[in-house]
Amino acid sequence: MAKYVLLYSGGSMGATQADQQKQMQAWGSWFGKLGKSLVDGGNPFSDKVKTVASNGSAKDGAAGQRATGYSIVEANSVDAAAELAKGCPVLSSGGQITVYETFNAM
Repeated sequence: MAKYVLLYSGGSMGATQADQQKQMQAWGSWFGKLGKSLVDGGNPFSDKVKTVASNGSAKDGAAGQRATGYSIVEANSVDAAAELAKGCPVLSSGGQITVYETFNAM
């Protein structure tokens, strides 16, 4: 099985503390459903973002759409990893997920 990075963009944790608690419960439930497929639950990203160009120059902000977090799952194919991603709470809060297959260089 290969590992896949689920890269989150957008989404919201909710405006109130009750909304945020509900979102955290949804994340915990989803992680539980993933079971052994979940390699790393990941973390959300802060608003501190820099883009470094090939010439070494750096600027504030993301290159393209800003990512908001990640998780790593293990699956038999990119299609299977995308199916796992469909249950992610970030989707119900307006976000989207890009699924990247990783590979071991060694």
